[in-house]
Amino acid sequence: MTMSLTYSPISTDWPRQVKTPGNRDWERSAAKWLRELVPSRYGSYPLLIREPVLLARHAQIQLQQEIRVIRTALHSARAELPSMGMPESVIEHTIKLYAAELTQLNHIARGVRVVTQALVDSNSGRTGR
Repeated sequence: MTMSLTYSPISTDWPRQVKTPGNRDWERSAAKWLRELVPSRYGSYPLLIREPVLLARHAQIQLQQEIRVIRTALHSARAELPSMGMPESVIEHTIKLYAAELTQLNHIARGVRVVTQALVDSNSGRTGR
């Protein structure tokens, strides 16, 4: 009996938009998902199209910056928004929006990390490194 090994994500962090390794075109689905996470101009660079690991690295850096921006906005909202004329109800809604966005970005960042690792593992297996 021959057993075929297929990659099974260790956690629920694997993005549902990305096929798991071992499935046909999984790397293509990973690259497509990663391109959606970076500014559109990066998706047209030939090197990033050819090398999904580089695209994944850039997506990780991009998300780290977005998380930093949202944290700054969240932590400064109560101090800065009143002086901008924002009523308390708007400030509360803004804080909830930032908190929800931070949760979402952290979830996406975990997905990028597991996809990146799978791409690295796949690339290492292919090149014999």
